[in-house]
Amino acid sequence: PRIAQRLPKALSIDEVTRILEAPDRTEVTGLRDAALLELLYGTGGRISEILDLDVDDVSGVLAEPDAGLRLFGKGRKERLVPVGSYALKAVAAWLVRGRPQFAGASTRPSPALLLNGKGQRLSRQSAYGLLRKAGEAAHLGVEISPHTLRHSFATHLLDGGADVRVVQELLGHAS
Repeated sequence: PRIAQRLPKALSIDEVTRILEAPDRTEVTGLRDAALLELLYGTGGRISEILDLDVDDVSGVLAEPDAGLRLFGKGRKERLVPVGSYALKAVAAWLVRGRPQFAGASTRPSPALLLNGKGQRLSRQSAYGLLRKAGEAAHLGVEISPHTLRHSFATHLLDGGADVRVVQELLGHAS
């Protein structure tokens, strides 16, 4: 028999709010961190799906918020997810006030939405570190991962009365 896998503990809405408010949005890195966290929780996307986004991928959603965001999951399977206003505001702030400073650091501009200090696509390791830092700043007392935010997203939707099939589709689960 297979050993059952433990699901990550879902955070409360208050805990998620504290994490999302942790980045200092007066700093350039805080704008990027806020955009990353808001997209992770606001879409329920996997870390790789969010880090793979390019500026062109979000420009349509910023212009037409009801259009939704195309995420490419495992096996390049595409799905359309709605994006909340808080995530859109965080992404817009990053694109206007933060990203141009990071993009100027590179001789070869990257099309990536989320950049590191060298102007290149943000790595998974860096994203994990940013999330861990936000968790510490929120004084949660538990270690969080991108999957914790994904699980919290799904749990909060189900607690709010969303249909299981809809949540399954939003997460890109086949079964």
